[in-house]
Amino acid sequence: MAKLAFLGLGVMGFPMAGHLAAKGHAVTVYNRTASKAASWAEKHGGQAAATPAEAARRAEFVMACVGNDDDLRSVCLGPDGAFAGMDKGSVFVDHTTVSAAVTRELAAAAAEAGIGYVDAPVSGGQAGAENGVLSVMCGGEQATYDRAEPVIAAYSRICRRLGETGAGQLAKMVNQICIAGLVQGLSEGLHFAEKAGLNIEELVEVISQGAAGSWQMVNRHKTMKDGKFDYGFAVDWMRKDLGICLATAEDNGASLPVTALVDQFYKDVQKMGGGRWDTSSLFARLRKLG
Repeated sequence: MAKLAFLGLGVMGFPMAGHLAAKGHAVTVYNRTASKAASWAEKHGGQAAATPAEAARRAEFVMACVGNDDDLRSVCLGPDGAFAGMDKGSVFVDHTTVSAAVTRELAAAAAEAGIGYVDAPVSGGQAGAENGVLSVMCGGEQATYDRAEPVIAAYSRICRRLGETGAGQLAKMVNQICIAGLVQGLSEGLHFAEKAGLNIEELVEVISQGAAGSWQMVNRHKTMKDGKFDYGFAVDWMRKDLGICLATAEDNGASLPVTALVDQFYKDVQKMGGGRWDTSSLFARLRKLG
């Protein structure tokens, strides 16, 4: 069992850190809102720290799951940042979805301090985090990844190294690009079905068994039909992720016309007041259009 730190206790980080504690690791947590860290410590029996540096002190592994590039920099760098508290030879594992550029920047800073770095964004949403069945896409040196993988296993169904530093973040971009197109396609299909007078549940029972089937179809069609959009990843965060995808595509020359279009559809959802709705709320936009 290892001495660990976990930075960021949102809807993903809170249960992920809980799985680590349940596996017997000694876990110290940090959260920008200190009351949430105290609540986690009370529930799981770990420790809460006032700064990332304090949480990271003497930890073999430090995990982070925060909001964006700037949030990640803030918990890593500076006198109160995790890197200042970490020992040489320890490993930082970043589960945040951020740009590959900030990943490489922070990995370089970690290397200067003698700290290993794995970028390890996750897919599976809040339910995946709570049930410990996330998909984890990793980048970094093979030896560093090999050390971290058994720890990550506490909350993952599959964990794979896909290349050097930044490869995990690039893989997560692919994940989000695919989800954007899938959810828009599913929304249009269900919208068409409603207009055509079909029974959506009977329809999905049939077509989900064929080539049209997807996780989104199986897990979201009922809540979409019922107009309930509080079951997953928020639109605000999806737009953040798609912005990273589109900016990276500008750099590497990839063409993402559908992704760019769906990003604008999510902007429409935000204007409807749905910034905190889950990504399946593209369906609400179509219903509004009539």
